[in-house]
Amino acid sequence: MSVTTDNTVSNVLSGLVRTEPVSTNTAMQNEQNRFLTLLTTQLRNQDPMNPLDNADLTMQLAQMSTVDGIERLNKLVQSLTESKELTDSTALIGHGVLVNGKNLGLTEAGAIGGFELNTPADKVTVTVYDSSGQVVTKLEFSDVEAGSHNYIWDGLCDDGSEAAQGMYSVSVAASLSGSSVTVNPLQFGPVTSVVRGSFGADLQVGGLGIYKLDDIKQIL
Repeated sequence: MSVTTDNTVSNVLSGLVRTEPVSTNTAMQNEQNRFLTLLTTQLRNQDPMNPLDNADLTMQLAQMSTVDGIERLNKLVQSLTESKELTDSTALIGHGVLVNGKNLGLTEAGAIGGFELNTPADKVTVTVYDSSGQVVTKLEFSDVEAGSHNYIWDGLCDDGSEAAQGMYSVSVAASLSGSSVTVNPLQFGPVTSVVRGSFGADLQVGGLGIYKLDDIKQIL
C-alpha cells in the first residue's frame, strides 16, 4: 500500500487539474452601479427650488464607501483563511490519515484501519472479508469511548494462517448493554498532495481520492 502503487495516473491527473473559478468583483460592482444610478436619478430629478441637501449627499456617499470597505475586508479575511488552511494542509503530506471507507490494505507490516462511534460502546466487532466475501477474521474491542479509533490487524486469519497481502474489506458492529449503536468504518491512506480547490484546500489521500480537511477523522 505504498504511495507509488496506490497513486494511479488518473488520480494524480484529477488532482492536478483541479482549479478554482476566477475571482471577480461583479457583485460589488453591480451594487455600486445601482447606487450610482439611483443617486444620478435623484440629482437629475431633484426640485430646483429644494435641491438635495449636501449633508444627505455626503451621508449616501459615506454609506457606499462603508459597504465597499466591508466587502473588501471580507474578501481579505477569506483570502487569509484559505491561505492558512492551505499551509496547514501541506503539513499533512506524508502522514497517514483515516477517512470514511470499508477498505483495509494488508502489507508486510500489517494493516491499519479504524472506526468512529457516535456514542460509547462496550463491544465493537470488526469483521474482515477477502475479495470473494469470505470472512477472514474478526477483531473485537471492549469498553470503547465515543469518537474515532484506529486498530492494527497483524494479518493472521482465524485459523492462525497468514493472509495474503492485498486489499480486504470490513464491516463494523457495535453495541452497548446489548443494544446496537451507530458505528462507521474508517480506512487508512497516506496524504500524497494538497490541491487548492474552490472552497479551500483539498487533500489527495493516496489512491482513495480527494478529501476535505473536515473529512479527516484521525491523523496517524
